[in-house]
Formats: sequence, structure tokens, C-alpha cells
Amino acid sequence: MAVKQTAGRDALGEFAPEFAHLNDDILFGEVWNRQEQLSLRDRSLVTVTALMAQGLVDSSFKYHLTTAKKNGITKTEIAEILTHAAFYAGWPKAWAAFYMAKEVWAEEEKEEDAMTAHANSMVFPIGAPNDGFAQYFSGNSYLAPLSVSQVGIFNVTFEPGCRNNWHIHHAEKGGGQILICVAGTGWYQEWGKEAQKLNPGDVVNIPAEVKHWHGAGKDGWFSHLAVEVPGEKTSNEWCEPVSDEEYEKLSR
Repeated sequence: MAVKQTAGRDALGEFAPEFAHLNDDILFGEVWNRQEQLSLRDRSLVTVTALMAQGLVDSSFKYHLTTAKKNGITKTEIAEILTHAAFYAGWPKAWAAFYMAKEVWAEEEKEEDAMTAHANSMVFPIGAPNDGFAQYFSGNSYLAPLSVSQVGIFNVTFEPGCRNNWHIHHAEKGGGQILICVAGTGWYQEWGKEAQKLNPGDVVNIPAEVKHWHGAGKDGWFSHLAVEVPGEKTSNEWCEPVSDEEYEKLSR
């Protein structure tokens, strides 16, 4: 994922255009995007530690804490990072950093509570993080295999805002997929058609060779059973992601 930044030009474009260029194009446009050398997560870790060591717990520090969270650093990890750095950077600096980190990661606690409430609302387990297919999802999803013989049945859970890429279930004969909605509210859309809202109890029959996507709404968790329809010479083709622009239109 490429990093793009316009803060320099937005704030200082007319007053200090060269500084804005260095900030947006060099620091963020080039250095942050050298991800073969250091991942975004590692760069966030280094940046947060360096800023804390200088005692810079201002708006820029909050920005980098928020970015660190987006780049995969969890609440448990940021607490350990700041605790470790406190012995080298200073105890008062750690206290100041913790106050701001607690504010940034407070939303994660709410998300954990919402996930627990969603899990308690259905009889099927949420399962484990869907790491094997993460590259085909925007956001985090979870997978619980319910049946892997005769007919494959999986409970797929999407966090708020999560959806899978456009994709096609191919088959020479039979094939396709059936979705059975079990908890929360979601969306299903076929290529060239309007998206349809999904509620618990809804069933979607997806024939083979139909390009489509499905996932959660913006503000809540969503789970459906995915039933693999038997067929001959079946395969899945993963296509482009559902753009943020397309997805945002659904809630208007």
C-alpha cells in the first residue's frame, strides 16, 4: 500500500513550497514508501519511538500513533513499545505518550466489545482471522469451517467496512455459491446491478460465472454462511477490489 501525503502543501504550500515538497514528496512519497527495506509497521514503530524520545507529544505524534494503529500495531504492542522506550527516553515522556496512545487505541476497545456482542448474537463461531485470503479482502475477516466434507460450509465474518474483492466462481457444470445471512447487516452486488442489502435470514444464490462481491456495512459486523455448490472443474477468480468510492455510495 503506497503512502500519500498532502499535509505539507495543505498547510504550507504557499508560505514554504520547498518544505511542503520535501515533506509530501520526499519524506512520505519516497522514504515511507521504501517498503522493501522496512515495512510500514516497522517505520511506524521507529517514528513513534523517536518522537516520544524527543518529548514531541503534539498533533504530529497523535498522527503517527493513528498511523501506527492503521499499520497493524495493536494496543498491547504499543503499550509494550512505550514501556520499553520509557527506560531510555524518560519516564515523564512515557506518561505523556501513554495519555495520547490511550486516546488513539480507545476505539479498539470499542471494536473488541462490538465483536464480542456480534459473536454472542449467533450460534456459529466467528473463527480465526482469515489470513489465507486476506489479500482478497478490504479490511479484516474471520473464517470458521463448519463442514469440509460432502459440501463445504464456512461461516464468514466481516468487521465493519470489510468486503471481499469482486470475484467469480467458475465451473464447467454446476458450481457457484449460496450465502445464508446469520447475523448483522451486509451487502451483496453483482456486476452491472444495484447492490442489495442483506439481513439475517436472507439467502443469496450465486450461479457460476457471475462476477460479484459481498461484505459488511460501514457501521456493523456481518456474518454469513458460504455454501460451496458442487460442480465440475470449479475454481475461483479474484478480481479488483471494491473501491472506497463505490462502497461509500451504499450508505448514502
